[in-house]
Amino acid sequence: MVRFHIQPDSEIPASTQLYNQIRFAIASRQFPPGHRLPSTRQLAMQTGLHRNTISRVYRQLEEDGVVESQAGSGIYVRAQGDEGGTRPSQSVLSQKYPDAHALVKQTLDQLLKQGCSLTESRELFLAEVDWRLRCSARVLVTAPAYDIGAGELITQELEQALQIPVQLVPLEELGPVLAQTRSATVVTTRYFISEAEALAGPNAVRVIPVDIYDYAQEAQLVLELPNNACLGLVSLSPGILRAAEVIIHSLRGDDLLVITAQVNDPYRLNAVVRRAQTIICDREATATQVRAAIQASRDELIRSPQIVVAQSYVGSHSISLLKRELGLT
Repeated sequence: MVRFHIQPDSEIPASTQLYNQIRFAIASRQFPPGHRLPSTRQLAMQTGLHRNTISRVYRQLEEDGVVESQAGSGIYVRAQGDEGGTRPSQSVLSQKYPDAHALVKQTLDQLLKQGCSLTESRELFLAEVDWRLRCSARVLVTAPAYDIGAGELITQELEQALQIPVQLVPLEELGPVLAQTRSATVVTTRYFISEAEALAGPNAVRVIPVDIYDYAQEAQLVLELPNNACLGLVSLSPGILRAAEVIIHSLRGDDLLVITAQVNDPYRLNAVVRRAQTIICDREATATQVRAAIQASRDELIRSPQIVVAQSYVGSHSISLLKRELGLT
């Protein structure tokens, strides 16, 4: 069960703390599509916030396209993009794949009930297969220019996992790129899915959101750090650093001093190396640069900081989904 922590004496508004934690829970699939969010009463009891404050956070999440309200039922995480393999797969080898054959028959029956002829249904199936094959030929990762580091992380991990070329396109340039593309698959995190869908829709391009790593092990490490410790965070992405600061503050308040640095900022990186007792890095390549900075400053350090390397930024479930959607499995 996901629990939310609010620091009442913080300069960060309580609503901002709660909003960031819920967005993170959704982005890391701790709250998957279709998951019912806690009621305002439940969250009020857990966080101590007024129910009106929680309602405002939920309205903001709904306006951002992350959740949807169902009258008389509650607030649910909205399915985004083409996630979940919602389009039927096809196989003519009914004896080898009996479950798939049954699914094709069920889908065909539904098409016939809607008035499609057998010929039209066949054309629909063939068009879907052809569309998927063409989409698999080009995979685009997108993120806003101000947080292109997150896109770089996703691109590098997808190329390694999928073993195919992956192109990184800033969100601000996605529209013109798609206008010149016959077909493609756009990949992004749930933080940017609404903007990507708005740009991809007019071009009939599918968008698949990826789930990010939930950082549960790192969060436990943060909880166990002694009071007044200095924690360093180093990442390619300024967005990751901002979100991590808010969440860590929600967990520990002013008990910890948190210093952040983008890996390509040597001044900030050296400050982290000199002051932090523990440094969390977003990937092994980042950790390598941190170790180099430590080595360069070894004569000035009383004790080298502990380095913790986070797991892959993209969740394993999303990798499996992409492989299936792109026909790579």
